[in-house]
Amino acid sequence: MDVILFLVFAIIAVVCAINVVVQTHPISSAISLIGVMGSLAVLYLLLGAEFIAAAQVIVYAGAIMVLFVFVIMLLNAGAETRKGRSFMVQLLGVPLLIGLLGLLAYFVQRLYLPGVTVHFGGFRGGTPLDIGRALFTTYLLPFEVTSILILIAILGAIVLARKEMD
Repeated sequence: MDVILFLVFAIIAVVCAINVVVQTHPISSAISLIGVMGSLAVLYLLLGAEFIAAAQVIVYAGAIMVLFVFVIMLLNAGAETRKGRSFMVQLLGVPLLIGLLGLLAYFVQRLYLPGVTVHFGGFRGGTPLDIGRALFTTYLLPFEVTSILILIAILGAIVLARKEMD
């Protein structure tokens, strides 16, 4: 049953991720990204990392996606206009994609360790204590730099939106 649930939510995550890139309207892309985050939370639950799954839903699917939607609405971004594809892209796009996927499959098979398997519910490292210690010791600088970068991006969006309004 775990394998079936894993495959279902992995497929949902991949389809939503492809939909993020394919959509022409930014709000639709943001909603698809929420689908990716939700299905990743279910995958974390299947692996036994309940706290990480809850943090995934609360922080990413909740707070960060609300922030993305507000910035998109602040910028008043409309749908993208589709432009014609070049002949070279139409000719080489699919064969190069198949070649890339084949190359990735080859390297995954070569690097796969045959004796190591995933046991659903066997992960024991996602407790709040482990995450708190890692976040405030090992990853403190990247955490703070990321928060400053997000703040700068929001301020930049506000400046750009004000220039368009004037």
